[in-house]
Amino acid sequence: MLQVTRPTPSHFGIFVTDVERMVAFYKEVFGLTETDRGVGRTFKSPLVFLSASADQHHQLVIAGGRPAEATFSTVMQISFAVPDIQSLRDIRDRALALGASRLVPLNHGNALSVYFADPEGNTIETYIDMPFYIAQPHGDPLDLSLPDAEILAQTEAICRSDPTFLPIEVWRQRFQAQAPSAA
Repeated sequence: MLQVTRPTPSHFGIFVTDVERMVAFYKEVFGLTETDRGVGRTFKSPLVFLSASADQHHQLVIAGGRPAEATFSTVMQISFAVPDIQSLRDIRDRALALGASRLVPLNHGNALSVYFADPEGNTIETYIDMPFYIAQPHGDPLDLSLPDAEILAQTEAICRSDPTFLPIEVWRQRFQAQAPSAA
C-alpha cells in the first residue's frame, strides 16, 4: 500500500482512440504490467490498468473513448522516472521503433529528460533526477551520444554556473520547512 502523509499525485489516466495499440505501446516501451481490464458500471468505456509497482494497483489507466477526430491532446505531459542515463537511451529507442515522434532530449539541470509524443500525440517525458537544484523552467540541449561521465560533468557545470544553484539536499530541507504539516 502506498504510504502518504498528505495528498500526493499517484496515477493518471488518458483517453485513447486505439486501446490495444496504446496498451501495447506503454507495456513495450516502459515494461508496465497489466493489472486489470474491463468496462466500468458507471464509466462505459474500456479501461486497462497498468503499473510498474506491486505497491500500486495502477499508475496508468488507458481509457477508450477519445474521438478519432481529436487532433489535440490536453495532456501537457506524462512523466516516467528511470534509474539511469542508459534507460533514457533505451526507452527513446524503443519508443521511436513503436511509433513515437517529436523527440526532444533536454538537460534541465535538476533532471535529464527525453520528451516524445506517443502514437496518439500525448507528450511523454522520461527522466532521471540529478543531485542539483536550479530554478525552472530551464532546458539545454541534451546529447545522449556522449558518455555518461561527460553528460554528468556538463550538467554539474551548467548548474554551478546558475545563480539559483543549490545541492538537492539543501533544496529538500527548504521544501520541508515550507510544506504544510500532516493533519
